[in-house]
Amino acid sequence: MSIQYDIAIIGGGPVGAALALALRDSGLKVCVLEARSANSGSKDARALALSYGSRLLLDRLGIWDALHDVSPIRTIHISQRLSFGRAVLRAAELGVPELGYVLPYPALQDALTDALQHSDVAPIYGASVTELHDEADHAVISYQQNKVEHTLRARLAVVADGGKLLAQQFPPRVRDYGQSALITHITCSAPQSPQGGRRGVPGTSGSTLTQATTAFERFTPQGPLALLPFQNGFELVWTAPHQVAQDMLAWDDEKFLRELQLHFGDRVGEFLTVGKRTCFPLGLRRAPHLTPMPHTVLLGNAAQTMHPVAGQGFNMGLRDAWELAQEILDASPETLGTEAMLSAYCSHRRTDRETGIKFTDGLVRLFSNDLPLVSAARAAALSALDCLPFVKKFVAKRMMFGANG
Repeated sequence: MSIQYDIAIIGGGPVGAALALALRDSGLKVCVLEARSANSGSKDARALALSYGSRLLLDRLGIWDALHDVSPIRTIHISQRLSFGRAVLRAAELGVPELGYVLPYPALQDALTDALQHSDVAPIYGASVTELHDEADHAVISYQQNKVEHTLRARLAVVADGGKLLAQQFPPRVRDYGQSALITHITCSAPQSPQGGRRGVPGTSGSTLTQATTAFERFTPQGPLALLPFQNGFELVWTAPHQVAQDMLAWDDEKFLRELQLHFGDRVGEFLTVGKRTCFPLGLRRAPHLTPMPHTVLLGNAAQTMHPVAGQGFNMGLRDAWELAQEILDASPETLGTEAMLSAYCSHRRTDRETGIKFTDGLVRLFSNDLPLVSAARAAALSALDCLPFVKKFVAKRMMFGANG
């Protein structure tokens, strides 16, 4: 039977959609299988942290200027609770306009979906993939749409579904950190950073009102706490042991704000309001092989799901998509999905992937304890980072562009 598609992407989330857009107008026959129905907007209320490197990639995809409600990060303040150690990264000192951005997840998803629908990529909505296997020189994908079974074939199947499809067949390696992340939006009495302003950020309304532009990453014995500047306040990511996080969900607003004040301090003034709270468990989840079967490759969270500390997860997934697209575009049609092509992609991604995983995993394991000697060493390390410009630049570059940047 003839090949129906060159590339079939399973999952139309931001990473899968970014790959599809990077392949548009290439002459390749590309489809995206997405379980959501057509024109159903994202209902995910989370805010998403993007690095400056991700902005550049989204700009190349023609997406950046279509985004709205984008809040810039121009300073990152890193500290350890009850410790003298701290480091501050500033965009101006590193020669970039911003270190990163915070925006609503639906804004990115909707912009990518809209661009996809106006491209030569074939989106197949309402498609629930039930099976993936290989035959000869292609992958075979079975899916259900409107209660009808369908099958398609592709030279390369890209699994960007978050890791659900092949989890039982090829179990990922999992490390449970014993922590959950509580996420909510908070406002405070003194959110403005010294820099202030909203200059040059696509998608903003042009208002001259100042907003916070400093992100805070504070390490505590129970796990990291992050405040990300977003709209009229901050997006809070508060890490705690599972049961403690569940208890925090049940606190009334007054107690929650009081405990947050005790935990974080008054660097942004008094915490005033807290929004709806959600909670999810944290762990390191990684596929042992990026190519678990012939003519198949894993992408984004299907390849690796990391702790949110330092905000590396989605940014790495976007780099996965961009580099896979370059590998596909550089390949001759007859080599698409071959072992040689996929081996080259895995080789090119190995350093960035392994470094990113070890970086986030190391931060969690190193800082989530209150051992006195270790605490003193961490404080000294943060102070050294702040005093050594070349080390600070190296760390910031890795956070913005990955290990291959």
